[in-house]
Amino acid sequence: MSTPETSRFVRLRVDLVLEVDDVAAVTGAALARIADDDDLSAEERTPAQGAVAADAAEALAYLVDPFGLVGDVPGVELQQASWSSERIDYDPDAPEWDLDEEGEEFYGDGFDGVPGDEADAVSDEGGK
Repeated sequence: MSTPETSRFVRLRVDLVLEVDDVAAVTGAALARIADDDDLSAEERTPAQGAVAADAAEALAYLVDPFGLVGDVPGVELQQASWSSERIDYDPDAPEWDLDEEGEEFYGDGFDGVPGDEADAVSDEGGK
């Protein structure tokens, strides 16, 4: 009897909704980061500055650092990351924003939000 091989790779999905109450602060921080980025050429810097100045969502996307989310987690190394931002209509009282319902849809009715249950719930649904 052999044990099935388990992948060492894990996809972690994070969905954040942020309220921007100071666009100037967000834009200023993103512009400062662009100015300090030694890896950007002049040809790359100008369009990045324009995009960040025109849209706070672009500024946030420039400021978010997925490497910072897991950089200090022992035993893991970030292999790949992608992220984006967009302006949305948000109503916290609307049913589509109820995170408990989303958890039930993804994990099944038995998911109670206790860490460690996620892997069991996913495997119970055939590894979805």
